Amino acid sequence: MPKNKGKGGKNRKRGKNEADDDKRELVFKEDGQEYAQVTRMLGNGRCEAICVDGTKRLCHIRGKMHKKVWIAAGDIVLVGLRDYQDDKADVILKYMNDESRLLKAYGELPDTLRLNEGVDVDGPEDNVDDSDYIQFEDEDIDKI
Repeated sequence: MPKNKGKGGKNRKRGKNEADDDKRELVFKEDGQEYAQVTRMLGNGRCEAICVDGTKRLCHIRGKMHKKVWIAAGDIVLVGLRDYQDDKADVILKYMNDESRLLKAYGELPDTLRLNEGVDVDGPEDNVDDSDYIQFEDEDIDKI
């Protein structure tokens, strides 16, 4: 049997998760960057996001964040725009929930943007009826 010449197994690759607890400085957008909300994950390190300027872009998650920072639908991210492709962008940073609330409070994000909610991919349901709702009287509750 050959000897193990590596520096450890999968537990070493997982590492310690100490960096998530500390507060980091809030990063604002610069030239060539835009805020976006992820609409759906596509796999292979890609996602679809709607930017604040109203454009839907195909975003690529950079290698430094891949498999380290988990991005889900509804998350607020900072994307770097491409000069040569307007419909594609690169995810630079994922904002935590409290950071996205601060961005909205500072006026960086529009008021119409919904935070902390999954994005409804199918669209809003128009024919919602309250037929499942049952009103009980106090006498009925006492009988139960």
